[in-house]
Parts: sequence; C-alpha cells; structure tokens
Amino acid sequence: MAINPPDSTCLPLQEKIAHNNKTARAIELIILSLLVSLLVYRLFTFKDQNQYIPWLLALLCESWFTFTWILSMCIKWNQCSMKTYPDRLLKRVNEFEFLSVDIFVTTADPILEPCILTMNTVLSLLAVDYPVNKLALYLSDDACSPLVYYSLVETTKFAKLWVPFCKKYNIQVRAPFRYFTSNSTLLEDDSNLEFQHEWKKIKNEYDDLYKKIEVAAQSPFTCDDPNSDFAVFCDVHRSDHPAIIKVISEITDLPHVIYISREKNLKHHHHYKAGAMNALARVSAIMTNAPLMLNVDCDMYANNPQVFLHAMCIVFGYKNDQDCGFIQFPQAFYDGLKDDPFGNQLANYYYLTNGIAAIQGPFYSGTNCIHRRKVIYGLSPNDKINSGNIRNEDSHKVFGKSFELRESAALILSGSIAKIENRTTCPSSLIEAAIHVASCSYEYGTDWGKKVGWLYGSATEDTLTGISIHARGWKSIMCSPDPLAFLGCVPSTYPSSLTQQKRWAIGLLEILFTDKNPLLLTLKGNLWFRHALAYYWICLWGARSIPEICYASLPAYCIITGSHFLPKANEWAFIIPVSIFAIYNVYVLWEATRQGVSLRTWWNLQRMGRVTTMTAWLFGFLSVMLKLMGLSKTVFEVTQKEHKLNYGDGVSDRDDKKADKFTYDKSPVIMPGVVILLVNMTALVNGVLRLSKVHYSEIWIKMLELGLGEMFCSVWVFLCFWEFLKGFFGKGKYGIPSTTILKSGCLALFFVHLCRRFVQPS
Repeated sequence: MAINPPDSTCLPLQEKIAHNNKTARAIELIILSLLVSLLVYRLFTFKDQNQYIPWLLALLCESWFTFTWILSMCIKWNQCSMKTYPDRLLKRVNEFEFLSVDIFVTTADPILEPCILTMNTVLSLLAVDYPVNKLALYLSDDACSPLVYYSLVETTKFAKLWVPFCKKYNIQVRAPFRYFTSNSTLLEDDSNLEFQHEWKKIKNEYDDLYKKIEVAAQSPFTCDDPNSDFAVFCDVHRSDHPAIIKVISEITDLPHVIYISREKNLKHHHHYKAGAMNALARVSAIMTNAPLMLNVDCDMYANNPQVFLHAMCIVFGYKNDQDCGFIQFPQAFYDGLKDDPFGNQLANYYYLTNGIAAIQGPFYSGTNCIHRRKVIYGLSPNDKINSGNIRNEDSHKVFGKSFELRESAALILSGSIAKIENRTTCPSSLIEAAIHVASCSYEYGTDWGKKVGWLYGSATEDTLTGISIHARGWKSIMCSPDPLAFLGCVPSTYPSSLTQQKRWAIGLLEILFTDKNPLLLTLKGNLWFRHALAYYWICLWGARSIPEICYASLPAYCIITGSHFLPKANEWAFIIPVSIFAIYNVYVLWEATRQGVSLRTWWNLQRMGRVTTMTAWLFGFLSVMLKLMGLSKTVFEVTQKEHKLNYGDGVSDRDDKKADKFTYDKSPVIMPGVVILLVNMTALVNGVLRLSKVHYSEIWIKMLELGLGEMFCSVWVFLCFWEFLKGFFGKGKYGIPSTTILKSGCLALFFVHLCRRFVQPS
C-alpha cells in the first residue's frame, strides 16, 4: 500500500535535535568523583605534612579546578542543535511577508582591518538570496577614514555587476576574494560560453577594484575640491570629528548602502564598539527601521547565500517570540593554520556551545547575530506596549530628544510591522535627522548603553548585552546551516592572538563587577540558574590564571625544596591524580576525534590552553584588578586581521612554511610563561643533578624522595611551553626579545631563591 508523503505545509520550518550524551556524562562523573576524592584525601592527610604550604596551595587550586569542572559539566549535560529548512519556507511563506533586515558592518581601523576584507564582506551580504527591498546595509567606520568611504563607493559600483552575476548563475561563494582563488574551479560550467564570458568580465572588474583600493591605501586623500564627496573628511581626526552619513545607494537593484562615521569628541567617551553599534541602531531606526538587525565584523563574510532564509525559518517557526530573542550563527574561520598552532580557532568549544544552546540559548558573540530591534530596545517578553503609550515625556529619557527616533521606536515596540514594512521614505531625505542621533552628546540623559541598545561597562559589550537579554526572560537560538553562514579570519600571528585573548579576559571579568552579575540576574531577573553557571564559566576566564600559574609552579617548588604536593608513588592515593590525568586527556582526545580533529590539533589545544591562561588571561585579570583599584583604565585593542589574501597567484602566508611558527614582540604578556618555563627547567636540572650523584641501585629510592609525580608534572609543564624554549634561540621576530628573557630570568632566580629558604635542613 502506497504511503503519501507528508504535506510540506505540515512539516516544521525548524527542528531542535537532541544529541545522545550518556557516555560523556558517565566519564565526566568519573572525573568529578576522582577530583572530590583527591580533595578529601588532602583534607584528611593535611596534618601529616611536614610542609603545609604546597599541600594547602594544591588544595586551594584543586578546589578551583573542581569548581570549574562542575560548571563545565552543567553546561555540557544536555546537547542539542538546530536544523532549518529554507526550501519549506519558500513554499509556505510569500517573499513580501519576510521581515526587513538592517545589516550592520563595523570597522575601526583601515590598517588593522584592511578595506579589501571589509568590502568583500559587504559584497557577500549584498548578494544574499533575499528580497532587495527588504535589506539595508550600514557600514560603520569608527576611524572616519576617507579610504573606507572611497572603497565603499567603488565596491557599490562593482556590486551592480557582481550581485546579478551571483544570482543568475547561483554562485554559492559570494565573497569575490574567496570565489576568485586559484584553488577554486576556474569555470563552473565549461559548456556555457555566456558564463565563461561573464566570469572573465567580472574577474577583471574585481581585479580593477582590488587595485584601486590598494593604490588608494598607499597615498593620502586630498580635499582640494570643496564640492567633492571627500570634502567632509578634510581636517578631521579619527577621535575628533563631526558625524558623517552618506547614502551611497538607494532605490536601485541593490539594497540601500549607507556609510556612517559617528561624531567623536575628545571630551566625550565613545564606548568603543558598543557606542558604534548604538549609533547604528539609532541611525537605521530613522532611515529604514527594520524589525531585525544583523551585525557582523568586517572580516566575517556571508558564506551561505541563504543565511537570511535560515533565519526566517526560525522567526516564522516559533509562535512565541520569547523563544527567539536573537539568532546567533557560529563563529568559524577560513584558511586556518594547519593543526591550529595558536589554539585560537575555537574547535574545542563545540560541545560547550551545543550544551549552552540546550539551556537558555547561546551567548551573543558580538558578530554573526540577528537581533530583534524591540529586544535591543529593552522590551521584555511579556511587555505589551501600544503605539500611543511610548509617545510621552518618558520616551525622552529612554530614546532621547529626536522625534523621528521616538516615532520609529513606537512602531517597533507596539509591533506595527505592517506600517514599518510599508514605509516608502528614502534614506537620503532623512540624513539631517540621522546626523542628530549620531552625535556624541545625544546619549546623555537617556537610557542608551544602560537599558537600551548595546550596554556599556565591559570591553566585551556582546556578552554584557546578551546576558541582559537573557535576564529579561528571552531565549536565543544557535543556527548552524550547512554550509556555515559566516566565515572570518582568525588571528594569524601569536601576538595578535594574545591581544584578542587578553581583551576577552578583561571584558568578561568586568561583567562580574557590574549589576549584570549572573547570580544577581538569577535572583532578581529571569536568567536561568544553569545559564548563570554557564556565564560564570566564561566570565571567570581571567580568574583561572591565578590557580593555574600557582599549580604550574608547585612541581618546581617541591623538587627544589624536597617537599611534595602529590601523594608519593608508593602510596595507594597516588592512583587518584594519575587516573585524573589519564582519563581527562583520553576523554578530551575522544571528544576531539569525534569532531574529526587531528592528534596534533588536540595537543596544540591542550598546551595552548595552559599557555594562554598563564599569559594573556593573567594580564587580563591584573588589568581588571588595577582598574577596580583606580590605578588604570581599560584600553580597547583592535585585533589585527589577516591582510594578505589568498588571491590571484594563490600565494599567501598560509602557504609560507613559517606561518605556523611563533613570533614575538616586546609585549610583557608572555613574561609569566617564560618565568614558569625557566623555573621548571631549573627544577628539572636540579633533580637530574641530584640523581646523578646517587648509586644506580638507589635511584628509585631517590626518585621517590624527589617525587615521581612532581617530576612528571614539571616535564609536562616544560612540554606545554616548548615553543617558548624554541623562542630563546630564534632569530628576528621568531625569537623572544633578550630584554624579556632577562627580566623573566631575574624573576625565576628570585623564585628559586625563595624556594631555597624553605629547604628543610638535612
């Protein structure tokens, strides 16, 4: 008997898929029981120790490790992912019903974030499969650079050729610098002569665009003509200039393209990226006022042309808006260095991300995220606002003095989507009103940055804003289409990776000292308890550096002083730390192999987890402590983006055999790692010298005396910092600066001197 296939109108647009996690749970519980057993052993044997300092320090560190392991278990206990079906969406929902989207692309420095990268991101977003009249792209230039503006104007001209070409031939990779690579197929359809002709034409046009931007970047812009579009950039400084808003494209076959450089003044704090995002939110509210907003970093190009269709599957698939406060797409990277030598490609967070998605939803990661405008405006799930209620004196305090902004906010908060979608006003007619809300003084006396928009108070404005949204009761969705929605460039040098990790550690730790502390939001708000634990797990990154660096110092201290912080090899309790070490590493390796990660990548992630914690995260922790004491201020450091593209001849840093080698600068961030390496090297040499003086028949006894566990731990730390040892002998940028080695050596000698003061007389 034939069975009729289910009607497509009855099938879901999106599906939440739960994953079997029983094996992982069992292993994690075994590790937890061993950690607790080790703590109990330390408590019961504390009074029997000759030197209580290492035993007490080990107890405190292992208590912290147990705490973080419990947090990790709570996060990963349930695993889920989201599957969307855009083909069903197109059959069920008419295009005119799709919600409009305002796209925000942010850049802050045309040197650290090359314009050609930003422009490829713009092109990929202009070419997505979505109704043109439903999109508007805003480029925020926080450097107020005429180069960025010039590049956007030229890119928009090229887009008039590129976008139709992509849609006509259904091109899947719509960032030209990725499409026109030597590794890609030259011609996708050799039999189609028309395609071949157009392909070559578009390729030549992109070559011209690339050269124009490269040439413009190498020469200063002149403003001799007062009637020129570049006249507004004359005599301006990136930190002190009026607001500049230019409508580059409207009422064409392209989405609206708008350039924004918000006003800056040395007397006003501009709040870094959060301030730029709030300026974008206000300007776009006046010009297009789309109910959805996508924000992407300048290097994150749209890798999946159906990205907005996948998002609409979620928007239309959930009947209750509360289930979808924002839609987060994963952060993924193209052309990552083989085996992830710097441990910065986020491969080790896969199961944590799926676990967080199964609670109240993923964290907001600052890019690749679609927000509901009403949620950014501070609305809670159960709030019901009529359009008339917002038009009163209270709206001045919330949204500011702009009548146009308050009117647009009233439409959004009241849910008047039909009125928003039917707007016919051209953005160019609203520039004056938009410039008003982009001024640096507009936010004073309003709720912007406090309750409305992207929140201020942390270098990681994304996490701070996301936790505020979750605390109001909203959930979030992780959408991971195939192929991935966005791809970006990962920091390709060790110093830039350290800069990024340090900034994250600072911003995340700052959140704990604001009124957005996860525990407070659980008690006073609607943040789920398990989700609060997940936020604690990430916000405590910086604080982890203290117990890690103490624990890495313990083996050296014990070898030098002849003491112990681990059970001796001839004691039954020795099996506890051995089992923890073995089971944990096998478990993490098993997780890595399930993802298809190589053994070398697993090792790089393991060692860089230790190195990053004791270097970048330590400096992040110290920076926050100094800020709390009023001794310093947080400085936002922009991460340098990859500036050599794999384009044209196919030659890039990725093909350079030295691309995966560690490079160093004069930054003091690596100094704690160098000290730890030197201290453990000194301890190992000390231990070997002692063994060399003992008769071979007594070596085992001497090994027990020195501590077999301590010796092994010291070797493990030494291996984790092996790249630093190679840096001692490297030349040029591949060598650690002599001043850093000298300072680290002095600190290491001081540590050894302190250790010897605790040596027990024989």
